[in-house]
Amino acid sequence: DGGKVVSGGADKAGRMLDLATGQATQIAQHEGPIRCIRFVEAENSSPIVATAGWDKMLNYWDTRQQAPIAKVELPERAYAMDCNNPLLVVATAERKILIFDMASPTTPFQTIESPLRRQTRTVSCFLKKDGYAIGSIEGRVGIQYINPQQKDKIFSFKCHRDETTMKSILYSVNSISIHPVYGTFSTASNDCSFVFWDKDAKQRLKQYTELGAPITATAFNGDGKLFAYAHGYDWSQGYKGNVSSIKNTIMLHSVIDEDIRPKIR
Repeated sequence: DGGKVVSGGADKAGRMLDLATGQATQIAQHEGPIRCIRFVEAENSSPIVATAGWDKMLNYWDTRQQAPIAKVELPERAYAMDCNNPLLVVATAERKILIFDMASPTTPFQTIESPLRRQTRTVSCFLKKDGYAIGSIEGRVGIQYINPQQKDKIFSFKCHRDETTMKSILYSVNSISIHPVYGTFSTASNDCSFVFWDKDAKQRLKQYTELGAPITATAFNGDGKLFAYAHGYDWSQGYKGNVSSIKNTIMLHSVIDEDIRPKIR
């Protein structure tokens, strides 16, 4: 309902903030840092949150209880996760991808290797719940479908790269967000830019560059008219790159409909 926000961190705890009261409560606990956290409940169900961490665990929590209601042991540390019920996708170290049907949330019905050659950074489920987009540290995105009959739609493409010099510079795809109305999507990177794409037309729709700092996270609001992106340091350059000039800020971008709407073909 937009009234609560959940977060997980290196302190191994997951918390929920009530925006109306400003009160924060701990709702989850792991044995290692929590890398991913998502609301995953179906409509009109109890409030359920999924957390995945570097302790190689995926846990489900009823926010009214202190203990997890279910646990799943992952093959490796969790790096990215998204859910569009009933589809939940978890990407781990060693380029593993686990796909769950929330009707059976403790057993993945598909486990595959990422189509991308480098470490996974982000994953986002499609609006139609038939697949997902995955981004890696090498400036590449993979478009994946679950049904084998749609395998002809699977592809990957390069993005967020500087190829103007003799030596290409590859930037990490830090975040992918699906538009809630059109099903088009955004990618954002530590090259200080974000881009809107149409996967069905295999087309770039709009690019915004030179935004001042690396972009670490993004999201559309419920009707897709606002696009939020977070500036911050993504540790792509190690501790030496963590300079004071990079401030943690959240920016709001008003989405122009023609920039995100699929082009007429």
